[in-house]
Amino acid sequence: MAGLIIRHYGWSSVRKLLHCPAQRRRVTPWRFRGAFHTTALLQRLVSFQLSDIGEGIREVTVKEWYVKVGDTVEQFDKLCEVQSDKASVTITSRYDGKISKLHHDVDSIALVGKPLLDFEVEKDDDSDSSSDDEAVAASKAAKDQPTSSTSSSNPSPAKLLATPAVRRIAMENKVDLAKVQASGRNGRVLKGDLLEYLQLIPEGTVKPHPTLVPPSARVVSEVTPRATNVKEAETVVPLNGVGRAMAKMMTKALEIPHFAYCDEVDLTSLVAVREQLKGEAARNGTKLTYMPFFLKAASVALRQFPILNSSYVESSESIVYKAYHNISVAMQTPQGLVVPNVKNVEQKSVLQIATELNVLQERGAKGALTPNDFANGTFALSNIGIIGGTYTHPVVITPQVAIGGLGKTRVLPRFDAAGNVTPAHIMVVSWTADHRIIDGVTMASFSNLWKQYLENPSLLLLGTK
Repeated sequence: MAGLIIRHYGWSSVRKLLHCPAQRRRVTPWRFRGAFHTTALLQRLVSFQLSDIGEGIREVTVKEWYVKVGDTVEQFDKLCEVQSDKASVTITSRYDGKISKLHHDVDSIALVGKPLLDFEVEKDDDSDSSSDDEAVAASKAAKDQPTSSTSSSNPSPAKLLATPAVRRIAMENKVDLAKVQASGRNGRVLKGDLLEYLQLIPEGTVKPHPTLVPPSARVVSEVTPRATNVKEAETVVPLNGVGRAMAKMMTKALEIPHFAYCDEVDLTSLVAVREQLKGEAARNGTKLTYMPFFLKAASVALRQFPILNSSYVESSESIVYKAYHNISVAMQTPQGLVVPNVKNVEQKSVLQIATELNVLQERGAKGALTPNDFANGTFALSNIGIIGGTYTHPVVITPQVAIGGLGKTRVLPRFDAAGNVTPAHIMVVSWTADHRIIDGVTMASFSNLWKQYLENPSLLLLGTK
């Protein structure tokens, strides 16, 4: 009888009654048995809503669930990982309870302020009537809606390597990714692998699979090519995550009147200085590239030209000048091109900037950048030179007003002070600015000062950290 009572009411409720002398005299097994019809009131159903994660983000893509229906979790346990337009965020539990429903599948869109999942939590004896109303409403909603397919006993394998785009295609075509032969690094399933599995492109297009495509079959294919069904050979993949953010940001940015200015910088002295310092930086656990010098030189020059570190408020036709230099740096990640920023560059040394850049790059490679990494950027640099190319035309990242595109550094012949031809390390910089508030003279003057600091890197040590 005692076990039956505890199962019906929960141990915490029974314990409260048994520790109260007045209640202990009145409560008997017969009273518990006669009150069995009130058992449902000892549990309540609550909906866990997706909270605002900042930076104006209104929707996210569910990348991975760490729980399934029926799991019991405690506060601060991980529930899922979501991908916003800018970063990945891990959602943790605010409750102790049991998962009763997942509202979204992997790769589906979840809206801020809408239910993410439902919990069964123990109801306190002193909860008010409004809580009862919420529980009844949530319970009714749960009964009216079908259980999400994510709640099945076979969720998507968490350890299978594949991008969200590949998982979406697999979900739409009801394909178990575990059955797809992976050709990517560390067993990653590539988009091409999945398209081969779906027979939308010929096998061996991504990477030859001799065991799947015998030589005889390849010869026949070469002699008598199969007619291509256009519809079957097309794959529609909705934009989400970083790709969707890029589309929105570029559309808005190109409403701004841009103008460009280019110049070349002789980095010969900087190459020698970095060569001297990179060993010491490595002993401190920091990889020293040229970018920290570019950022520091930009920050020092921005002190002389603060309008380049401002933003334009169109509604009030005013300019907001910013004393802090949060310089954004474009970097390529598995999720796409992202632009986090190094905070307060004006207060940091070249080595401190290098250390923070290393941290941002490591988080970006893991898809672990947070909304704070993107917040309040004031100026931007994009180093396209590490990929290739000399000139570029970068687009201003609103609400910023200027950006610099750095080309590839090349060794070219140049004349020295004596008129002799010598090899020089030459880099081309392409500046783009918001022409509503910045004119060509201002942009050229800033570029000349920035160039002066890089061609004479010892100047960065004077009066700066």
